[in-house]
Amino acid sequence: MNIQVAVLCDAATDDNGKLNLLGAFDTIRATQFPAVHQQCSIALRLTFFSGDEGKHSLRINFVDADGHSIMPDLPQIPVEVALPDDMHFGTRNLLVNIQKLKFDQPGIYSIDIALNDQPQASIPLLVKQIEQAAS
Repeated sequence: MNIQVAVLCDAATDDNGKLNLLGAFDTIRATQFPAVHQQCSIALRLTFFSGDEGKHSLRINFVDADGHSIMPDLPQIPVEVALPDDMHFGTRNLLVNIQKLKFDQPGIYSIDIALNDQPQASIPLLVKQIEQAAS
């Protein structure tokens, strides 16, 4: 398996195999904590080869700098790979939409991606406190 794209963004769609991304980011700024980010998406574009055929389990874990999960209820995603004889590879887009993501404090976070419990990629995220503008 090859991960072509692993990104946190404002929104993502899959249009007949085309991955569409809107607003990829790696930093969230907040004036106070806890902070809530209303909407975002994790977008993955995976390429599988003939040796990858079979049933797999993809796990996405959103963690803080200490490795503690901030979204413990994300389910494992079953992925079954079957390629026709005339294809050397197959590509699949996977999207996870997240509503009201809560951060208790500023810091460094990451979205860790594993296939069959083997780490594959990590998307870094900085959550930063900023001063509130004077009115």
